[in-house]
Amino acid sequence: MTTVAELVDVHRYYKMELPNPDDWVRALDGVSLTFTKGEYAAIVGQSGSGKSTMLNLLGCLDRPTSGQYLLDGRDVSQFDDDALSWERNQRLGFVFQAYNLIPHLTVLENIEVPMEYAGTPANEARDRSHMLAERMGLGARMGHRPAELSGGQQQRVAIARALANEPRVLLADEPTGNLDSATGQEILALMDVLNDEGATLIVVTHDANVAARAHRVIHMLDGRIEKIEENGR
Repeated sequence: MTTVAELVDVHRYYKMELPNPDDWVRALDGVSLTFTKGEYAAIVGQSGSGKSTMLNLLGCLDRPTSGQYLLDGRDVSQFDDDALSWERNQRLGFVFQAYNLIPHLTVLENIEVPMEYAGTPANEARDRSHMLAERMGLGARMGHRPAELSGGQQQRVAIARALANEPRVLLADEPTGNLDSATGQEILALMDVLNDEGATLIVVTHDANVAARAHRVIHMLDGRIEKIEENGR
């Protein structure tokens, strides 16, 4: 199996502000973990367990206090901000609970944003955004803006945008958290299909039904890996 992302003895400490500004919070405390190409992993745990910190590190939104983060075999933990931005744009795709779409842009324009940052020629970006919108079942909504879409449709736009630059890893933070149960199941079924087609998925969730769809469930507690369960999906 090909390793696409690896955390090696990663620690992430934050200094508290109030009421004890001299105290440190150990958000991650010696985590080592490997993710392989094509796997579907879920990270679960209570609030404060470290799961969101782990996702931020995996997404190059943060750096470890110590330890290494290897993305495609390269230690990105010491990259500067510009280099990390490039990694996020070229190698990673993000799906957020709140969708994070740009309100004044249409469906197609939202999908095109990562390709614009990557310098993709405009005609190529438009063709790919058309293809992804169709793939997500948004063919009749390409000219609509986010406010004109349902929550499920907005999340489909977010997934299409995340796939725009053919990322090595798709990261999702509570991807069904703002959706009703039926729409959430549609989004999860879509993610299943993407994984079946070879996409590497890492999902942070508090929902046991979401975690049950993953191959592997990583349970976090107090900044450490408490246990790892294999679902055998």
